[in-house]
Amino acid sequence: MKIKYNNLYTHFVFITKNSEPVINEKSRIRIEKYITGIVNNNSSKLYAIYANPEHVHILISRAPDLSEEETATIIAESSEKFINENNLVKNNFAWQSSASAFSISKSGIDKVCQYILNQPKHHKKMTFKEEYEKFIKHYQTTLEK
Repeated sequence: MKIKYNNLYTHFVFITKNSEPVINEKSRIRIEKYITGIVNNNSSKLYAIYANPEHVHILISRAPDLSEEETATIIAESSEKFINENNLVKNNFAWQSSASAFSISKSGIDKVCQYILNQPKHHKKMTFKEEYEKFIKHYQTTLEK
């Protein structure tokens, strides 16, 4: 059945392979713009994005015909190819083989957007590892061992 209306807000976190801090400030904007295009070209809407050196936060309203896994795969594969073809990092670029996807209510959009857009300030106080552990605890999921 076709979905006429939807509220499918997802906060994705993509991590570079081995959590290596390879995304530099010079390439950050190009990567963010490219990922924005990927989202828009897949019938979804991007609300916020920030590419940190070893991870990227993205908040989108995704198309109902794409699962979180399908959306993450499209973003990861397309952006990985773009980064490598344009030599935006020193060595061959890759994302980890899995990403995280957290559902967000409509009332939480502004808070999550602010969180994503304030990443530089946030990471002056907390490492990515600390941030990620806090996320997992907050969303009451467990990390795979």
